[in-house]
Amino acid sequence: MEKKFCISQEQEKALLNLLQQDFPIEERPFQGLAQKLNLSEKTIIEVLINLHNKGIIRHFGATVNSVKLGYFTCLCAASIPKDKINIAFEIAELPEVTHAYLREHRLNFWFTVVTPSESKFQDLINTLTQKYLIEIKTFPAIKKFKAKAVFNL
Repeated sequence: MEKKFCISQEQEKALLNLLQQDFPIEERPFQGLAQKLNLSEKTIIEVLINLHNKGIIRHFGATVNSVKLGYFTCLCAASIPKDKINIAFEIAELPEVTHAYLREHRLNFWFTVVTPSESKFQDLINTLTQKYLIEIKTFPAIKKFKAKAVFNL
């Protein structure tokens, strides 16, 4: 049974918009959001938990600029045989992998890797190549473009 909250659809949309663009950086951010929406902090938290449970919110967290921290980031792709597709799922679970996608293409597995240095990246790619006996193509960034994805509701 779906839990009902004392929040209008317009307030819910406003909350989701605030989360994407104007999240308060303070000791009690949900209290700050609640004040902006004239709701209680408890209601905000309950609504967010409910939206997560319904799959409307998949992830909530900060995005760190790894390049500014001196990390190396690279897009990678590989051809993985359909009968060994579990390899893709194993690689996707590695802590260095931030994004991973299966595609209908000769290069059917694409993933992004972030490591403390380019040499650590090469070590990881060499390890994966030897362990899984696959060729991994690497596409290091030449110039970084940051697209801000905001979904106004």
